[in-house]
Amino acid sequence: MNELRLDALAGRLLVASPLLTDPNFHRSVILMCAHTAEGAFGLVLNRPLPIAVAEPLPAWAASVSEPASVFLGGPVQRDRAIALARLARPPRRDLPGWEPVLPEIGLLDLELDPSAVPDIEAVRIFSGHAGWAGGQLEGELLGESWFVVDARPGDAFDSDPAHLWQRVLKRQSGRLALFANYPPDVTLN
Repeated sequence: MNELRLDALAGRLLVASPLLTDPNFHRSVILMCAHTAEGAFGLVLNRPLPIAVAEPLPAWAASVSEPASVFLGGPVQRDRAIALARLARPPRRDLPGWEPVLPEIGLLDLELDPSAVPDIEAVRIFSGHAGWAGGQLEGELLGESWFVVDARPGDAFDSDPAHLWQRVLKRQSGRLALFANYPPDVTLN
């Protein structure tokens, strides 16, 4: 594998390989929010929880995309809420409380009043995140635990997260698309 640029994963997707059996990440799709020499941080996009956003964060409930539940962003700091938002267009200037991940998608400070953020199209709330210490993720990539693919703006707010893993793999070219048909438990075949 070629040496990985440290910023290469920010804004991209990690798609769990069928060989990754850790229950925290089995068939997960992770939007990478940051990747530096010190470590990496991302949000699992396809793990909705049975908690409506209106329960813990009523002010944001009207902005949340379907399904309107809190998502399990990963096993790290599950007591912390993190917001991912899509704006109608990239902000023209630095927007306080906004950290871009993709041009129109970024992390949003939940302390803000929703009316203070212009052009919000969608919000997704996550409990916790996925995190890696420096070099840890690179080791997992060498061990073929993850496929790295380009993110599309709709991935982070997909209305059918249960099938996101399969759909992301299906749209890839070549042999990678074949993994979309890999059974959830190969021992049952």
